[in-house]
Amino acid sequence: MNINFKELANKYKTPYYVYDFDHITEQYTQLKESFKARKSLVAYAVKANSNLSVVQHLGNLGAGADCVSIGEVKRALKVGIKPYKIIFSGVGKIDDEIREALELNILMINVESEAELHRVEIIAKELNKEARISVRVNPNIDPQTHPYISTGLHENKFGVDIDTAKRMYIKCKNSEHLDAVGIHCHIGSQLTQLEPIKESIKIVADLVRNLKAINMEISFFDIGGGLGIVYDNEILIDTKEYAQSVLENLFGLDITVVCEPGRFLVGNCGTFVTKVLYEKINGSKRFVIVDGAMNDLIRPSLYDAYHKIEVLGKSENPSECNIVGPVCESGDFFAKNRELPATEHNDLIAIYSAGAYGFTMASNYNTRGKVAEIAFENGQDRLIRKREVFEDLIALEEEFIK
Repeated sequence: MNINFKELANKYKTPYYVYDFDHITEQYTQLKESFKARKSLVAYAVKANSNLSVVQHLGNLGAGADCVSIGEVKRALKVGIKPYKIIFSGVGKIDDEIREALELNILMINVESEAELHRVEIIAKELNKEARISVRVNPNIDPQTHPYISTGLHENKFGVDIDTAKRMYIKCKNSEHLDAVGIHCHIGSQLTQLEPIKESIKIVADLVRNLKAINMEISFFDIGGGLGIVYDNEILIDTKEYAQSVLENLFGLDITVVCEPGRFLVGNCGTFVTKVLYEKINGSKRFVIVDGAMNDLIRPSLYDAYHKIEVLGKSENPSECNIVGPVCESGDFFAKNRELPATEHNDLIAIYSAGAYGFTMASNYNTRGKVAEIAFENGQDRLIRKREVFEDLIALEEEFIK
């Protein structure tokens, strides 16, 4: 990543996010090439980074979109991704979202419970449509990741067990308004072990074969996403080995592979840049106070997540400190007990691997405007989201002041 963060700070102010679009292209190409032996669709998990320019860039490369709200579906359509490349997932879809998804004629709705399947059928009947669906199967496999981003165990809220899935597929077979075109599993995020993925795919592939035995043909095998990236010193899953483990289990099935990467495509493309306001010593504790905060990047506060952090242009004589922001919460920190050199007012700090679940999870807590987002591609920078100002924050409220 050959980006001059100081130039961008002078041009756009701080804090800001910058995304290396060339890196996104490399990641997408690598994954798509790994599945070249079979029909495949890389459906980008929009929740990871929903900026329109990011979604459009991936769409231009050939990606579809995995969406978890009707708003994300509309984002994908807005930037030109075709409906037949869009999947609507999520454990709690409301009736209006289901109705709109059916009217938009997207590829399929990932259904997560028998109750949800019943609602989809009712709404499809009202619209006189046949709803294309897939069932999210929970294979009860430990993904060996952070518990907050684990989704494949029975203790998680996602998906259904094998027996329930079978009942749901039989219901689809006997329904005039349900068309089971796919099957889906996703065991968690930031996965760095291949074995749990292989186990889950084998379980779900066996279910596909059982369905085929009762004359139910599944067209799409959605393996979810979750491939990890390097935040610290993680050893990653090789994408070719990943693809091979999928394809081995699908031997003999005429089926299109769908994968839903988010973090893998955009996580390491992004850097959050913030400015030092001042340092503070409380007893023996050193604090580096910056202008960015937990409302801008919440992963450290929410998950105690690690991000590599660097004071730009300084590396001498580091000592232990907490990097904290201005938000009025003790949980407002980017790192604790981290070794950093002495800083001065206006020094810049880069927080790396912030392209996924960074801006997209930002809030306006403490009436703080969301920061600017910048794209960097072919050596050029461009603004892809303006920094919010106070007037943006009150726009939906001020007409109601008495």
